[in-house]
Amino acid sequence: MNAKIYHNSRCSKSRATVAILEQNEVDFDVVNYLVEPPSESELRVILSDLGMSARELLRKSESKYKELELSNKSLSEDELIKAMHEFPILIERPIVRTEKGVAIGRPPENIQSIL
Repeated sequence: MNAKIYHNSRCSKSRATVAILEQNEVDFDVVNYLVEPPSESELRVILSDLGMSARELLRKSESKYKELELSNKSLSEDELIKAMHEFPILIERPIVRTEKGVAIGRPPENIQSIL
């Protein structure tokens, strides 16, 4: 099995998710999404595959969320996706994709369903 993980090495949940992939002997590619953020179109695919809205994928505890006033309900899906692309720290992590689907590793055990 192959996987792709959108990873932040400073995040304990992200590191724990990598450990689960390793324990299950999954070959995986790591995307440091803070350095290489997903494109807006890639974010749309991820959201569709997760069955989530952009608002649901936002990290509301980040200072950038407050600074950009992203809690404003009048912001469109496209505006939120653009903000996540421009400021990838806003994207919930880690996100794992395998041939069985996509899952957010919060908690890390969530990815078991796609392994």
